[in-house]
Amino acid sequence: MRATGPSRTALGAAVHRAVHQRVEGGAIFADAFAASLLDDETRARLDDAAADPSQRPMRLFIAARSRFSEETLAACVTRGARQVVVLGAGLDTFSLRNPHAGQDLRVFEVDHPATQQWKCERLKQARLAAPASLTFAPVDFERQGLADGLAAAGFAVDRPAFFQWLGVVPYLTRQAFSLTLDFIAAVPDSEVVFDYAEPFENYPVERRDNVMAIAESAAARGEPWLGLYKPDEISAILRSKGFRTVEDLGLAELTERFYGALKQGIRIGPGGHVVRAGKNVQRALAATERP
Repeated sequence: MRATGPSRTALGAAVHRAVHQRVEGGAIFADAFAASLLDDETRARLDDAAADPSQRPMRLFIAARSRFSEETLAACVTRGARQVVVLGAGLDTFSLRNPHAGQDLRVFEVDHPATQQWKCERLKQARLAAPASLTFAPVDFERQGLADGLAAAGFAVDRPAFFQWLGVVPYLTRQAFSLTLDFIAAVPDSEVVFDYAEPFENYPVERRDNVMAIAESAAARGEPWLGLYKPDEISAILRSKGFRTVEDLGLAELTERFYGALKQGIRIGPGGHVVRAGKNVQRALAATERP
């Protein structure tokens, strides 16, 4: 993340969400505000992004991870959670679409101050007011911890919360990943959804060069991949932190659950994963009882 200006990764994810609305009609994940927060120059390039078939797999993955996260969020609200923390929020629009605002659900968006300033400018340009239920929690992780940043924003560490943590883990060191999980695990009845990428050696040779090229491109723009994990490693880390429920969806599970007819042409194999991890004992027991 650069010290000034927006995160290119955050902008790229926003573009994918906007193109999904245009090309697939939001079939996996509906987001009426996806294009609204884009600047005119970026919005003008959406047709080019839509016409590039190489972007389709990532676009559908990003739509599916958002769908899975917000479905999990809704279940947490049903169980009584009234705090949602969006880590690395970027141009995420949940706060604008929040269907639980009437239930006093508070949304805390955590991101680098430069990215949050950029988002506030985009909201202003789009003539969209930040909802009363939204609180920005700017955190410069080089100078401030997550706990301090959320505390300053009014987050109650002793009350249940859901954490959405999308598009961030590959860019974190293993230590930063571990420390963030420690904080989440310390919140009672906490639940988190995050995504991660597998190590290069997990990919077949014919795909490995392409994946490494994507990583090199990210590094060139100042956002290198620092943390790649194997599925069994992720499970072990989460259980060591006290998470009783761990659900890991790879591409095969994501396509089967969310893509419908859109799964045609999607290559199944190593790649991105989306994980739900929770500490709720009753939910954990229910998960183990599924056939």
